[in-house]
Amino acid sequence: MSSDKPMQAIRKGSELELSIEKLAFGGKAIGYVNGYVVFVEHALPGQRVKVRITRRKRQYAEAYVVGLAAQSPAYCPPFCRHFHYCGGCKWQDLPYAEQIRWKRLHVQECLRNLPGEEASAIEVQETCPAPETIYYRNKMEFTFSSRRWLAPEEIAQGELRCNKSFALGLHVPRSFNKVFNVEQCFLQSPQGVEILQEVRDWCRSGGLPAYGTDNHQGFWRFLVIREGKRTHQTLVHLLTAPHKDERQVVDALAAHLTAKFPQITTIVHSVSEKKAQVAVGDRSRILMGPGFIEERLGDLRFQISAHSFFQTNPLAAEKLYEAVLELGAFSGKETVWDLYCGTGSIALFIASRVGRVVGFEVVEEAVQDAYQNCQLNGVENCTFRVGDLKDVIREARSSSQGGGDPDVVITDPPRAGMHPKVVRVLQELAPKRIITVSCNPSTLARDLELLADQYVVETVRPFDLFPHTPHIECVVRLARKS
Repeated sequence: MSSDKPMQAIRKGSELELSIEKLAFGGKAIGYVNGYVVFVEHALPGQRVKVRITRRKRQYAEAYVVGLAAQSPAYCPPFCRHFHYCGGCKWQDLPYAEQIRWKRLHVQECLRNLPGEEASAIEVQETCPAPETIYYRNKMEFTFSSRRWLAPEEIAQGELRCNKSFALGLHVPRSFNKVFNVEQCFLQSPQGVEILQEVRDWCRSGGLPAYGTDNHQGFWRFLVIREGKRTHQTLVHLLTAPHKDERQVVDALAAHLTAKFPQITTIVHSVSEKKAQVAVGDRSRILMGPGFIEERLGDLRFQISAHSFFQTNPLAAEKLYEAVLELGAFSGKETVWDLYCGTGSIALFIASRVGRVVGFEVVEEAVQDAYQNCQLNGVENCTFRVGDLKDVIREARSSSQGGGDPDVVITDPPRAGMHPKVVRVLQELAPKRIITVSCNPSTLARDLELLADQYVVETVRPFDLFPHTPHIECVVRLARKS
């Protein structure tokens, strides 16, 4: 900065006006004060905004918008009534073409500092758009709370006198214990919102309280709705705390929902005694239907149970898997290792085009689902190993189940990226090709840098699996250097 005066004016609680110039990786907007960076929540490039500083550091400050002086030419009105206080779809006011343009720019930004002469030649392809930009999620998780958060319009309408001790909806950003009642949502389906509203009304009038995270008392904890986008099957998962009348109460709710929504194909009840706010039960029972729904990806069928992991946007995931198949350039004879394989969706998707797939996964339940899906689809050339990847990969090299060293490795790590020990094993294996699927360009760049001595990046293809959010996925093909 050119002087200390602007710095003195930028302190927590102070207000200033600035122009928004770009969107940062992660979704926040950026403005500058004499070169000093200010990250702003809920702002767009081209806007002139008045902001209030919430945090000040030596290198940057954080702020939120308190007034708008000039609107961005790119602005489009958000279509959800909860946009201004829900943390779900932060980019609704940005046209979709601009969203996918910025996502590609963020991938480029994350990869631009890779070492070596080849790094400057890496071309990030255009972002592959999502087939659907609304109603694309197959799973939504809603939280019961004894502390209802009131929206500004509710306060203006005099709803302060309403029942604030019962809510079913989504968390207000940066608040672990306050939940607002969701009345509209464009993520799952209109039917999902109708089920949500009916469950909330029924439970609120039933007498048993919502669970409170402050005292860990109360009965109702979570509602999870899963939908098959191609099969149109619906699973309702109700999670509660233990109670002497739990079966009677939840059975009555299930009967009510079944009568009102004949399109519901299965209902599951789980009981959790954990204090942690996670929608996982200690014990479960099926109240109606088979206890799972089915979904289709390509020619494959997948069973999705109440606690299963499955790609949240199956229509976009199918496009991503097709890219894995294309970039793998399989001849039909390869041994492929699928690291972080989950329930085996990628393994099954490529199985008919390779000789053998060996999947590696740390979650035992996910591997059980993977074998179930193999049986469901008549796939016989996939095997799966359970355990910590950095340990079990080494064991697989000398095991008959490993099938020898792989010709191709596919890796789909969590947001934290690959463990350094997994990267070292990859360097020892030295497969001809590595296809990596990443949900975090920042950790992707770190992993690619670790592999840069042995591999050249040939293709980077971004995919948008989460429209109206800053999240971006990538499929990257690496070839071993000769």
